[in-house]
Amino acid sequence: MSHQTERSGAQQTSLRGTFQDYLRGTMRLRSAAFRQIAPPSRAKHAQSSLRSYASLRMAEKQPGFTLLELAVVLLIIGLVLAIAMPHFGGFQGAELRSEAHRLATRSHYLYQEAGAQKVLLRLNLDLNHSTYFVTRLDPFAANPSFMPEIGPAGGVVTMPADIRLRDVWIEGGGEFRSGIVRCQFYPGGIADAAVIHLFDRNGDVMTVGIDPFDGTVAIVSGDLSPLALQKQTSR
Repeated sequence: MSHQTERSGAQQTSLRGTFQDYLRGTMRLRSAAFRQIAPPSRAKHAQSSLRSYASLRMAEKQPGFTLLELAVVLLIIGLVLAIAMPHFGGFQGAELRSEAHRLATRSHYLYQEAGAQKVLLRLNLDLNHSTYFVTRLDPFAANPSFMPEIGPAGGVVTMPADIRLRDVWIEGGGEFRSGIVRCQFYPGGIADAAVIHLFDRNGDVMTVGIDPFDGTVAIVSGDLSPLALQKQTSR
């Protein structure tokens, strides 16, 4: 009887151990499955929550402008404009003078070049587009004809958008306000007497006059007629 009881107790102990091993194996499988499935989902949710929280914190920290700061900025802009506008007008006047000097320098160069190379040079002033270019004719060529100048005075010169050619007066031809007007420089050391008016967007005018005998070019501020320019330069 005692042997049967011991055997029965041993069997129960063995079954209990087997059941406990089964439970531990099941728990390990569940734990492994939980680690494989649950943590990524929780981690993803945690990362999303952190990103949302960070976005909210960034939105809270974005700087803004108060009405006082905006008023100070507008005041500073107004002061800068008040100081700069007079100088801006002077800059436009300087641009007009610069273009007049550039045209005068080109004209005097053509006078000297025509006499030195014994060729006929022509300054072509396009009043419709406020541009000018130079062509040359070699009187000793087999077939003399005007060709585009390829030297230092070659190419088309385009004036800035705020500067325009208004009119050109050529002695013997009169005044022109449109089209292409031609002022010629001859190999014998003379040129066409010309008066050229440039103006800017403010209506300021510069007068450029070409002397036919020595090629000097006068630059005068203001709208001068050929007669008035002659009187002023002869003083």
